[in-house]
Amino acid sequence: MSKVKDFLAETGIFFLATVDGDQPKLRPLGAFLEEDGKLIFGVGDFKNVYRQMRANPLVEIAACKKDGHWLRYTGRAVFETDSKYAEAMIRQSHLEAIYNEQTGHKLMTFHLEDATAVDIAIMGEGESLL
Repeated sequence: MSKVKDFLAETGIFFLATVDGDQPKLRPLGAFLEEDGKLIFGVGDFKNVYRQMRANPLVEIAACKKDGHWLRYTGRAVFETDSKYAEAMIRQSHLEAIYNEQTGHKLMTFHLEDATAVDIAIMGEGESLL
């Protein structure tokens, strides 16, 4: 998991792909944490992405480094039940203005199961990172 974490940390911004019916949807994310042997990501409970992931938990994360290597991290999103992940991510990413009692918004955290992660060179074969 550390290789995937290092890749994402180097890129800063990565993209989460979901589907909405038969339409692919892609959005940038930047916050994640590694805890308990899992990479944890988060989305707001009030956003379409959350509803899309609930309807179809198969997602893909893509990121690209300046050297042309890119990551394809694919799996099934499993939402966490322990609030410690959301609390840590909110603190670490300074998201308190969005996720708090006044707004009523909740950060829903998830990790990927049955996942594959491939580092792909711009003109080469992919290397598995898991």
